[in-house]
Amino acid sequence: MSLRARIRDGDKAAFGELFDQCSKAVYNHAFRLTGNWSTAEDVTALTFLEAWRLRGKIDAEGGSLRPWLLGIATNVARNVRRAARRHDDALARLPRSQEVPDFAEEVVGRIDDAERLAAVRQAYGRLRRQEQDVFALCVWAGLDYAQAAEALGIPVGTVRSRLSRARKKLADAGEPPPARRQVVGDRGPEKEEIR
Repeated sequence: MSLRARIRDGDKAAFGELFDQCSKAVYNHAFRLTGNWSTAEDVTALTFLEAWRLRGKIDAEGGSLRPWLLGIATNVARNVRRAARRHDDALARLPRSQEVPDFAEEVVGRIDDAERLAAVRQAYGRLRRQEQDVFALCVWAGLDYAQAAEALGIPVGTVRSRLSRARKKLADAGEPPPARRQVVGDRGPEKEEIR
């Protein structure tokens, strides 16, 4: 049985032989058509994919399949160029900003913030769990002493002393205590409600 007939019947080994015989010629042809080695590789791959798909149309008798493959490669290269042209046209229609923002300062700020946060988290991790709880509620969440005491189910005086110890430990570790977040409607820790 001829190579043509075997390929037409779906013989993968025969198609592999065809690839071995003609892939270099197809690649060279694709490179001449496109002028780009990477695009030529894509065209070559697509050519053999299309050839496999169209294998049933091969005549059982005849000579080399090289001209048939080069014809497929020509069509594939044309389609690739057309697709690239459409892509370029679509990009050209996109609105373009005249000024490109400089993100360098923002990136540096984020790096500094990340380093600072890592140092704070490390110092925070050295606090006792009860101090961490009070610190997180009063400083990071912005609760006043009474609210933190209610949330934790402990007396207000305990909240004050734990927060004071936490701030001192952070200061001793070289971390200035972060400013307390002010929450809307919060009177602050110094102005507790008297009931």
